[in-house]
Amino acid sequence: MNKKYIQADEFKDYLGFGVAGNFANHLGEAGEADEFAVIKTEEKDAPKGLFPFYIPNNDTFLGTYPVCTDEINHNDIEHLQVEAEVALICDFEFKDGKLLDIIPKYFGAFNDCSNRIQNGNKLSTKKNWGHGSKGIASDLIEIDNFDEDGILSKFHIASFIRRDGILKDYGTTSAVKSYSYFFGQLKDWMIEKFNTQEDMGPLEEINPFIKDLDQHKGLLIAAGATAYAEFGKHNFLEKGDEVFVYVYNAHFHSFEDIFQDMSGMDLHLSQCSKLHQVVV
Repeated sequence: MNKKYIQADEFKDYLGFGVAGNFANHLGEAGEADEFAVIKTEEKDAPKGLFPFYIPNNDTFLGTYPVCTDEINHNDIEHLQVEAEVALICDFEFKDGKLLDIIPKYFGAFNDCSNRIQNGNKLSTKKNWGHGSKGIASDLIEIDNFDEDGILSKFHIASFIRRDGILKDYGTTSAVKSYSYFFGQLKDWMIEKFNTQEDMGPLEEINPFIKDLDQHKGLLIAAGATAYAEFGKHNFLEKGDEVFVYVYNAHFHSFEDIFQDMSGMDLHLSQCSKLHQVVV
C-alpha cells in the first residue's frame, strides 16, 4: 500500500468541494434537513448536491485557503462541529467548459468542520471562516482502483474528541461502502452535478466555479460526513479539544488499534490515514 505524505499547503492550487447529504441521517442531525427539503433527488438515498469550500483566487470568502493538517481555528464560533469524512484527491478531464471525467488518485481522513450558525443562505457560508476551517491527514493512501473491489472498500471512518483528557466518540464508526453513493456511482453523479447543478435552496450553481478548472492542479472532494455519536450530537468544539479522524483498513487494523494509537502507543498504523488536530 503506497502512502503520500503532504504539507498543509499541498492543495492551494486545487478546487475544494463537498458532497451534501451522502450519509443517512447526517443532514437531520446537523439541523439542515429543513433547508434541503426544497431539493428533490431522483433517488431517495441520493446525495443532495455539491457545495464549494475553496476556490483559488475567488474574490469572496471562498478564496481563502482553509485546509490545515494539525489545527482547527475556533475563531470564537460557538457552534462548530467536526464532520468526519473521506477526502478524495482527484485528477480530471476538462474541455470546452465541461467536466468530462474525475480520476480519484489518493484518499485520506478529512474534517469538513462546519459552523452551524447560518452566515448566509448558502451551505458554503458555513464551511470557510479562514485558514484552519478544514482538516486533512498528512498521510494519504494511493487508490488502486475506484471500484467496489478496490482497497478503499475495506476502509472505515472513525472520529473522536479528547476533552479534558477524556476520549469521546464523536461520529459513528462507519464503513466507506455505507456511503449512499460511492465508487462509480458517486463519480458519475459528481460529473453530472459539476456540469448541471442549478442554484436552489442552500446550494449554488456549480459550473461557474469550474470555468477555469483546466488552470488548476486538481479537485479536493470531501465525500460526505458520517452520522454523529451521542456526544457529537450535543457537543460543539471548544478551544483545547483534540480532534481525531481515522480512515483505516478494518480488515487489517482493529478498533482497539485505533484506541491504543490515541493513547500514545506508536503502532505504525500502516493501512490508515490519520488526522489529529487541536482546536485553537
